[in-house]
Amino acid sequence: MTTNALIWTVVKLAVMVGFLLNVAGLLTWYDRRGGAMMQDRLGPNRAAIKIFGFELRIAGLLHTAADGVKFFTKEDFMPPKADRLLFSLAPMLAMAPVFALLAVIPFGETISPDALWRTVCMKTGAATQALSAAGTCADGFEMHTMFPWVPGAGAPPRANAIPLEVAPLDIGLLYIFAMAGQGIIGAAIAGWSSDNKFSLMGALRAASQMVSYEVTMGLTLIGAMMIYGSLRLEDMVVWQRDNCWGIFVQPLAFFLFFTAAIAESKRIPFDLPEAESELVSGYFTEYSGMKFGMFYFAEYAEVVTSSMLVVTIFLGGWSLPFFHRDGITIAFGDNQVLVQHLPHIWVVIISVLAFFGKTLAICWIQAFVRWSLPRFRYDQLMKLGWTVLLPLSLANIFATGVIWLAIQRGGASVAAGLKTTADLTQAFVAATLTGLIVWAIVGILKKPTPKPQVVGSSASYAAAAGGAKEGPIHDEPAARASA
Repeated sequence: MTTNALIWTVVKLAVMVGFLLNVAGLLTWYDRRGGAMMQDRLGPNRAAIKIFGFELRIAGLLHTAADGVKFFTKEDFMPPKADRLLFSLAPMLAMAPVFALLAVIPFGETISPDALWRTVCMKTGAATQALSAAGTCADGFEMHTMFPWVPGAGAPPRANAIPLEVAPLDIGLLYIFAMAGQGIIGAAIAGWSSDNKFSLMGALRAASQMVSYEVTMGLTLIGAMMIYGSLRLEDMVVWQRDNCWGIFVQPLAFFLFFTAAIAESKRIPFDLPEAESELVSGYFTEYSGMKFGMFYFAEYAEVVTSSMLVVTIFLGGWSLPFFHRDGITIAFGDNQVLVQHLPHIWVVIISVLAFFGKTLAICWIQAFVRWSLPRFRYDQLMKLGWTVLLPLSLANIFATGVIWLAIQRGGASVAAGLKTTADLTQAFVAATLTGLIVWAIVGILKKPTPKPQVVGSSASYAAAAGGAKEGPIHDEPAARASA
């Protein structure tokens, strides 16, 4: 590996790990803040810093910092009869696979380093010239920095192209399943090594739940692999950029994968392995200090990585509607409406922001689900996985194969019709995203107007009946005496 390639690898690794750590930490805050807003309560309001008599709370963000201090300073308790080696190893086995998943997730358009910017010599009314060997311009020419654009679809890849992916493996999707399956080992070892019946029960639940829903996750992606024709996540994003997002060609697989991903993270409504009302804290009941913090943080990190996978496989990855490697091209079939080339450096920046923005949106949806749905019973959880999601994933594979074969035999007319349909889906996504952005801006700028609300069913029934009737207040002892 050359020095340049090593530097780029370190930069890509720092971007992905930094995003994961920061968003996972923010999710711990949003679980408190968002849950409080949905349940009409205060939420995180106690941790504060006093400066010259003023209390600084920063909307409850200091609670996340307080959690970190607490984890580092609490006693590291270990049960007397626990297996010391496995008990200490389990948190690492639970956390390491989450970070390993980041290696094969692409987060931006492939970079052509020589096309990011270019310094040339320019003169009014004359053609540009390259710099001399000494790095200077000829007389009458001035040095200018240009930001060129690069050719889009159909252009051969540059020799020094740098994919924004830490490890661009040809078996990227298989690597995802291999690493995701390692989380089962951490939970199982944690419960068994704790010498606690509640921990053991939680470990058994975690192992059976994660194995069950991983089967569904794997089968739902077979249809996607048939459509994309590759196991590389980067190729999947490129296909969606040039055609349409995966959610339109695999809508059932999207919902099945998203449900299974929430179950894999063991969060409500699938938090049976750590059900407080039944198992205290499940497989990490005996853990404290930073070991508990690793389990706690790994759960939120799983939310981020699963959101990245949903975005990459079904929501276009880093791509945006009509946004290509060379810029913006609005076209419907063979009819081009607008072609606007953009500098390559801006294409890369916008693609990275698009990927992380989509990831944050899916993380928010997962947090919303966590505070919206009640917990399943354990038999309902397993029944959902084996009798509902699994048959649907098999049916999706069969339907995808039949439809795909029919399309391949349809000829050029069918291909042209699908191309136009794909462009229409791009327009639909663009209109939807624009509407959501405008709605959010209007909602932020709009001044809220308080409205009286009737709380409680008895009050609403009384109001609907014309109001509660007030009668005389009788003295109960006197009433009894007169009776």
